[in-house]
Amino acid sequence: MKKSLIITLALCLFAGSAFAQYEYKFTDVKRNPATPVKDQGSSGTCWCFGTTSFFESEIMRKGGPALDLSEMFTVRWNYMERTYDNYLRHGKGRISTGSIPHMVINIWKKYGCVPENVYPGMNYVSPTGRHYHENLTKWMKELSNLAVEKEAGYPANVFAAALDSYLGDIPEKFTYNGKEYTPMTFFKSLGINLDDYVEITSFSHHPFYQQIPVEVPDNWDHKLLYNLPLDEFMAVIDNAINMGSSVSWDGDLSNNGYDFSKSIALNTDFDVKHSETIPERCKEIKVTQENRQYRFETFDLEDDHIEHIVGIAKDQEGVKYYITKNSWGLRRNSDGYHYMSEEYVKANTICYLVHKDCIPKAIRKKLGL
Repeated sequence: MKKSLIITLALCLFAGSAFAQYEYKFTDVKRNPATPVKDQGSSGTCWCFGTTSFFESEIMRKGGPALDLSEMFTVRWNYMERTYDNYLRHGKGRISTGSIPHMVINIWKKYGCVPENVYPGMNYVSPTGRHYHENLTKWMKELSNLAVEKEAGYPANVFAAALDSYLGDIPEKFTYNGKEYTPMTFFKSLGINLDDYVEITSFSHHPFYQQIPVEVPDNWDHKLLYNLPLDEFMAVIDNAINMGSSVSWDGDLSNNGYDFSKSIALNTDFDVKHSETIPERCKEIKVTQENRQYRFETFDLEDDHIEHIVGIAKDQEGVKYYITKNSWGLRRNSDGYHYMSEEYVKANTICYLVHKDCIPKAIRKKLGL
């Protein structure tokens, strides 16, 4: 009887340890307003969703309403711009779905923008009920190759027709809240000066405090970004959040420390992504300018996702995290947000977009802004 009781107790203790897990608990330090979470579906257009969300928050910060702006209007014009760029480069451009945050600025400056209900961009039957661009991407690549082969000038009408058939016709005029607009007059009504926004990066193979090229494939138009040392790079994010603003974040989520379903991203060797639970508090790897640069130059640090950082939080041990809005809807976690640790952001950021007034004055002076 005694022996049986001991075995039972041992099994209970073993079972308890087998299913033990560490629970990260977060407390918001500063959370700034954002519009509802959206779902990019299978479209590869995170760059537009994350940056559009950022600008929706900026409109609210400046006293405007909470708007739902069309991502697909921007995506459509982005395809027109990049297929033309590819043609002029004799087919050596980049025809894909990805871009980095400034492309939203480029498109809005040239073509304006519209509300979501004016241009939802789903002029097709989706197998998932959400955005689904597998066929569209194939069309754009095939049409681009054919245009280069023919060498007869860029066939803008052909690309426009293909995009219209998939995403819908571009509206020349529309009525919104009882007032008539064009895409450009609607953009101008938002009160956003796009020249006030800058992209910032941090890589040591170029001089700091200058505008530099960032050699990632999605920077397909070779935009120059402002380059800061890592400590000042992070200080700008914190200052923006504390001033009531936010940033459009471009970085890497392909590593195993990122698990959206667990609402967390850690710079750790533990495989958070493929583990059912986190058995104990993860030890994070400290990030320096040097080890960050090494990862970039060995292609371990990739440009693969854009999200919207809206706030700062701390866990029960006082570690800092960035409250981040994703564009994967509510299918993978309960609210569409997750927490990226400070070390994770240091390690995995390619660049971010921010209002230049949110850069501390001493750093702005070094950048000549």
